[in-house]
Amino acid sequence: MLVAVIVLAIVLVIVLAALAAMLLSRRRSAALHERFGPEYDRAVEKTGGRRAAEEELEQRTQRRRQLNIRPLDAMQREAFAASWRTVQARFVDQPRESVADAESLVRDVMQQRGYPIGEFDQQEADLSVDHADVLNHYRSAHEVALRDSNGEATTEDLRAAMVHYRAMFDSLLKPEPSSAGAGGRR
Repeated sequence: MLVAVIVLAIVLVIVLAALAAMLLSRRRSAALHERFGPEYDRAVEKTGGRRAAEEELEQRTQRRRQLNIRPLDAMQREAFAASWRTVQARFVDQPRESVADAESLVRDVMQQRGYPIGEFDQQEADLSVDHADVLNHYRSAHEVALRDSNGEATTEDLRAAMVHYRAMFDSLLKPEPSSAGAGGRR
């Protein structure tokens, strides 16, 4: 009888541990989904599974914590905003050049904030932690810029790219520091 009680207690502990692990996994998934939004779903699709996606998103978060991302001061924000207005005003007469300048301006703001500038894939991964809500805009704009470099983008495509770059630009220009690097979503 004592052996049966011990076995039952061991089984109960194992079941409780499994339930606790499952609950923690669900909480982790929910927290990552909340933080990354549509980027979570994109990562699941890209990696082929929830576990691999969550590992990738956790790695992004860890990398982000190592970066010295800082907000822009008021003077920097105004200078960048003035540059954007100039780029946008030129669009009517020079749409291709304006899109290239918009992409360059977004990269300049990223660099000033402390994001590493390099391969696009790494840039989007770094941005995803703090700017997941507008990252699809950045991807879409970049895709148009690539098509334009091959001579395949229409003026309407270029206009859409400007709108997409503007969404990313505005997000990067916000005066408050991101809370995502500290573990929360913006």
